[in-house]
Amino acid sequence: MTETKLNLDWRIATLTILSTTLLILDKYHTFTSSKLIDRTILYLIIPLFFVIFIFRDNPAKYGFQLGDWRVGLKLTLGGILLMTPILWWLVGKDNSMQGYYDHLAPGLPWNTFFDLLGWEFLFRGFLLFGYARKFGAEALWLQAVPFAIAHVGKPEIETLSTIFGGFAFGWVAWRSKSFLYPFLIHWYIGSLTVLLAAGIVG
Repeated sequence: MTETKLNLDWRIATLTILSTTLLILDKYHTFTSSKLIDRTILYLIIPLFFVIFIFRDNPAKYGFQLGDWRVGLKLTLGGILLMTPILWWLVGKDNSMQGYYDHLAPGLPWNTFFDLLGWEFLFRGFLLFGYARKFGAEALWLQAVPFAIAHVGKPEIETLSTIFGGFAFGWVAWRSKSFLYPFLIHWYIGSLTVLLAAGIVG
């Protein structure tokens, strides 16, 4: 007889439901005077609250640490060297990228910093290391899926790349045991994209 009893891991359920709910709330609501503050609360403060007070766990186990900083800094430098010429060519050629990002230039670098800090912890910390406890390395793909879906509405070329970019960011976090290094790479990518889109460089 087929076993029909569900043996669900409550932490996996919590990770999935909470992260999905936070992304939806960000899409439909503004809670403070600034979306940057909203996203820091939604994607950094609330997940950390759940790790500490609901899961009763150490945030370091979710990538909230320096981790292997030697590996992390090497991968960060490698990511910057790889992405600089790609962005230089892509943003310069794609009108949709220019139109979407050029207005963000006056707020650099802090708008991209606070926009991406919590974002990276949600995906490359909370979800990646949370899922990894049960699913191992498959968590690299599992966290990349909602990351890609959350980009719908942004320029198509960017959105199409995010399933692979999300995996790559996840791999950097996996190797370094920290969300910090994919955050640094993403912060660089985001800031350079805005500078190129606005014609400040390039």
